[in-house]
Amino acid sequence: MPTPNLLRFLRYLIIFIALAATACKQDQGVTPKKEDQNYKGTIVAVGNSLTAGQGVSEENAYPMLLENKLIAQGYPYQVINAGISGETSSGALSRIKWVLTTLKPDIIILETGANDGLRGIDLSLIQKNIIEIIRILKAENVIVILAGMRMVANLGPEYTNTFAGIYPSIADQEDLIFIPFFLEGVAGEKQYNQPDGIHPTPEGYRIIADRVYPHVVEAINRLATKR
Repeated sequence: MPTPNLLRFLRYLIIFIALAATACKQDQGVTPKKEDQNYKGTIVAVGNSLTAGQGVSEENAYPMLLENKLIAQGYPYQVINAGISGETSSGALSRIKWVLTTLKPDIIILETGANDGLRGIDLSLIQKNIIEIIRILKAENVIVILAGMRMVANLGPEYTNTFAGIYPSIADQEDLIFIPFFLEGVAGEKQYNQPDGIHPTPEGYRIIADRVYPHVVEAINRLATKR
């Protein structure tokens, strides 16, 4: 059962991430490559403002923290931040071929759908979009890590429960590496969130990077068996 803090977080979510859509970045939100680093592969983090790192520096958003941790642990992989604030699953689908052809990822961390849920978009469309994104990626032999998300309770138990169930269902169906809840340990925890109550602080992003890390190592190991 969700904790009171988590419920408070989810209520705030409907306001602040929805507002982020009005300030959506018009570019593809891509971070530059470190020229002095020799990488073995490329990981692209696709998502909304939670991936983009709204309110923190690029160095404190989870993709850069994740890259630093991977390199420190002997996995020299570039992690590109391709998050766009306010993006929906339809937006992610519309640019996923650009991500493939331009960034040439070996692995993608897919965090999408929260903004759809906030707008009450039909759940079957959210599921369809996410599955289509995944199948486009898999057709190009990209390993996908799917990040689960939860929705605000005031949309009603049927909608919120079904929304939450989309992610594990797709992960099982498509044989994906799965992060059950992207914001586990951060959502609803005041000390790990900015004043808006939604977007993580640098400390919150460190928790997220640490949580994502073992899933990425699993993806790297899968990649090694395919090469």
